[in-house]
Amino acid sequence: MKLDWFRALSFYGLGWSFSTVSAIPVGAGENKESVDIDGLYKLVERQLSENLHGQIRFELEPSMDQDDSYDSYVVSQCGCGGPVTIQGASKSGLSSGLYRYLRDYGHVSISWTNSTLNQLSELPSLCNQDGECETLTGSSVVPYRYHFNTVTFSYTTPFYTWDDWQHLLDWASLQGVNLPLAWVGYEKILIEVLRDFGFSDEHLQRFLAGPAFQSWNRFGNMQGDWNATLSVLDINFIEDQFALQKQIIERMVELGMTPILPCFTGFVPREIEQVHPDAKVVNSSTWSGFPLKYTNVTFLEPENDLFTDMQVSFMNKQREYYGNVTKFYTLDQFNEVDPGFGEVEYLSQLSSDTIKTLKQAEPDAVWVMQGWLFYSSADFWTEERIEAYLSGPEKGELLILDLFSENMPIWDKTDSYFGHDWIWCQLHGYGGNMGLEGSLQIISNNFTEARKTSPSLVGAGLTMEGQEGNQIVYDALHYQAWHEDPYNVSDYTKAFIQSRYGPSEVPQEVLTLWDQLAHLVYTNDFWNEVNSTSKSILELEPALYGMEPPGHHSTRVFYDTSKLEEIWKKLVKFVDANPEWLNQPHFHYDMVDITRQVLANRFLHQYHDFVDAVNSTKDQSELFTKGNRLAITLGQLDDVLYTDNNFLLSKWISSARNMATENDPAVEDYFEFQARNQITFWGPHGEINNYASKSWAGLVGEYYKPIWQKFVKHIIQGNDPNDFPAAVDPFRIDWQWQKWSQPVGKYHTWTSTGTKGDLLSNLHKLVN
Repeated sequence: MKLDWFRALSFYGLGWSFSTVSAIPVGAGENKESVDIDGLYKLVERQLSENLHGQIRFELEPSMDQDDSYDSYVVSQCGCGGPVTIQGASKSGLSSGLYRYLRDYGHVSISWTNSTLNQLSELPSLCNQDGECETLTGSSVVPYRYHFNTVTFSYTTPFYTWDDWQHLLDWASLQGVNLPLAWVGYEKILIEVLRDFGFSDEHLQRFLAGPAFQSWNRFGNMQGDWNATLSVLDINFIEDQFALQKQIIERMVELGMTPILPCFTGFVPREIEQVHPDAKVVNSSTWSGFPLKYTNVTFLEPENDLFTDMQVSFMNKQREYYGNVTKFYTLDQFNEVDPGFGEVEYLSQLSSDTIKTLKQAEPDAVWVMQGWLFYSSADFWTEERIEAYLSGPEKGELLILDLFSENMPIWDKTDSYFGHDWIWCQLHGYGGNMGLEGSLQIISNNFTEARKTSPSLVGAGLTMEGQEGNQIVYDALHYQAWHEDPYNVSDYTKAFIQSRYGPSEVPQEVLTLWDQLAHLVYTNDFWNEVNSTSKSILELEPALYGMEPPGHHSTRVFYDTSKLEEIWKKLVKFVDANPEWLNQPHFHYDMVDITRQVLANRFLHQYHDFVDAVNSTKDQSELFTKGNRLAITLGQLDDVLYTDNNFLLSKWISSARNMATENDPAVEDYFEFQARNQITFWGPHGEINNYASKSWAGLVGEYYKPIWQKFVKHIIQGNDPNDFPAAVDPFRIDWQWQKWSQPVGKYHTWTSTGTKGDLLSNLHKLVN
């Protein structure tokens, strides 16, 4: 690796140098001893073209942090287009300053799926029209910028490689994230602790969940693995994920982030009553209709000395493995399950005992809790019970994620969580739903108002369940975390698209169409019907009624679909005249995504036409014609999705199979079942069927399309619609057990494992 000239200065004694790394990353009010900022130079080397590596200099200036809580930066340039110096109060401030400079002046960006940062051939100029160099300054308006939902680790990242994580962490760093959840590899330490305290591997096999469902095992919703062909104890996955977690934590610290680590939650194998007969335990309530074998998880009460001993053991092991890198620990005891007792004295004592176990292992520990329980189980969690449960920890010992702030905030119903620190979070997307939807102005306004109203608000965070599309909505909150006042949607959209589609100048025609799009699909205020990212009915189990539920998985469309068609057709016309724009990765992604939504809307209208025909005619020909339109649209959608690597079922499945490091087809098949089951049946018997459904190539064409064709045939033949779920079950069950290792036939029908087709030709067919 070549030595850039800025870093060479330190070796020749020319005014600045690197110093030693501190145990806890700088930022968010942490210890501001001098730290090694070499990780930021490595970020530059990963993301920017080689000729720019030596032209960016970072200077850590803790004195810039006036109140010891907020991050800031100053970007200056030596001559127009010359080397750039970025000064910051923390590594997170330095990274944020770098990204704002590249985004606003270089018109490049990084997303979850792509990056155009390496397309810059020279540094953009900070000079004004008079040739005078200006400085670029910024400060965060909150000390913490959080990222991840606990279930993102199952819906998005369960099969991530280190390369995937490197990209995601670079994105997070540049966006200013300084407090991410680090929940990979949790099972390694948990297994060691459980074994140390007398549990056998047979107990663990009945307790631990499969690789695609670990999140819900971690907070006590479910236990066990309904694919009993193997166990996670039989494969390398636990050790592999533990090794990956070490890399993730090291990189987080390197980039100035303070990881939130797990701890012992209290959920244990149900055999604890035999292993520790004196332990006081309760069984959690049933979750989502799962069979008792897989739910009613046993919870060890924190009042037990055994709980404290296991907590101390867990955290000591974790510190030994990862180092002293944090004081923040995630712990959710009642996620979508209720406590065993509702007395306020019990709830207060329970949380008091819990924080004591953390303090026993880490005197400065801060308990990080998702506030989701107070919304999802609102009937149980009265204001009195919430206050009691939150009364155990002292102020400063608890940090609450107000998980659904943009729509269903709890902070404003609980006197800002009764004075505890809390983070304003945007959930927005459930299960990785993909519909175009958002509320750009409401996000900006509501966060700003909350920050000015609540003295205990300390951060902004993204808590989407799955990271799928709608990047403009998610970037908006990170943008607002560095701005005092609400943004204007048109101004924000223009800047976002210019950087997303740059570095070339984006034509005014495209900017105008995106402004129209933002004011159509990203101005949702119909929250009684659509309170989060929508999904298409094509992903649901077909029926003649009940296909448009409100709520978290609404299939309702809150805007005029004809207006989206108009915008889309104008974009297609632009692409037809300027096909080279499809070589821009973000533009290609967005054209596929917008087309996906157009076809999903068409499918919705065609579905209503079919239902109307069923209810009004006995004409078999008309029913067949209208039913066939559904299949045609699904085929068209599948073809469009196949043109972009980010919309492939094969990418999800191949990532899962590649987790099998044993070079054993049986292990690869085990992972494939995990991947298939989550996005379809989600459970042993379809308990939350289609919750995590996706509009992916291969899934649309080889799963949804056959199901809808079977439904149309079922109806045309005069069968009872209520009998269809049972009639289609054999197909759905068979599909989960398809394997790439088998020849094409009954259990394996699709053969494409990569992109195919040309987007432009598909667009022509759809317009014409």
